[in-house]
Amino acid sequence: MSTYKQSGVNIHAGDEFVKRIKPSVRSTFSSSVLTDIGAFGAFYDASFKGYKSPVLVSSTDGVGTKLKIAIMMNRHETIGQDLVNHCVNDIAVCGGKPLFFLDYFAVGKLKLDVAEKVMSGLVKACKENNCSLIGGETAEMPGIYKPNDYDLAGTIVGVVEKRKILNGSKVKAGDVLIGLPSTGLHTNGYSLARNVLFKKFKPDTYIPELNTSLGEALLAVHRSYLKPIQMLLKGEGVHALAHITGGGIAGNTSRVIPKHLKLKIDWQSWQRSFLFQLIQQTGKVPESDMRRTFNLGVGLVIVVSKKSADDVLRKLRRMGERGSVMGEVASEI
Repeated sequence: MSTYKQSGVNIHAGDEFVKRIKPSVRSTFSSSVLTDIGAFGAFYDASFKGYKSPVLVSSTDGVGTKLKIAIMMNRHETIGQDLVNHCVNDIAVCGGKPLFFLDYFAVGKLKLDVAEKVMSGLVKACKENNCSLIGGETAEMPGIYKPNDYDLAGTIVGVVEKRKILNGSKVKAGDVLIGLPSTGLHTNGYSLARNVLFKKFKPDTYIPELNTSLGEALLAVHRSYLKPIQMLLKGEGVHALAHITGGGIAGNTSRVIPKHLKLKIDWQSWQRSFLFQLIQQTGKVPESDMRRTFNLGVGLVIVVSKKSADDVLRKLRRMGERGSVMGEVASEI
């Protein structure tokens, strides 16, 4: 006789996981959440008070092979924060305010302690971004994933006033590029980083210049830029925003620049953290690959009118943000 459990899927463990996480997930709910965890679908009240022409904005993403570092380090508390913050940034740069989040957690074997730690990161980041975690899926798939492996992806939905959508249409020649620092690699470039660094170092190798172990540095949480973005959008002069993910600074900022314009980036205008230097030096990685693969220490690019640049920098400083001018938008002619 063969059972589902003997095949590697433990329904009881899945039920127990849902039971354990219900209180923490409920703690993220706003008054607009109309269903509890466990329903076939999640319901969210779409009345959107205060919006004249509300537009939904959504994004789906994962955290890539940063998961491999978390598994190697047996550190699972922050990977959920990485995912939520990444998705929040993707809609925030469009002018969106986060509403709710759904996750997809797939495992080779459901280990409740690991799953709870992953979920704790999702909950923490949802609370920090005023976003409700209203549903998700936990899939146990032996044969697809090894027993210790898991994957994590998520979808976020937000709202933006139609006339306030940021799509790059306001960008003009002469606009200034202001960069905000990243907290490390964020969630991109880990396949290259792992291939380079783990040929020479172990995850627990202490790196004096980083003041921590290599693994800890690589697991630094992908930060959310929601607060500085929302603060800046209350004022004037911000023409576009770019979240720097796969494709690097130029690749992502070009997505919000009209085709008749070009970027002039001063690559020496900020100091890269030692982690990027370590990757490049250890692997003899070409500069062109570094620029295409990593954020190089800049996680958000703000495209602002020249006359508003100083004011934006002052506002950022008052928030404790280290914004720096890193280039400009120029005409192709």
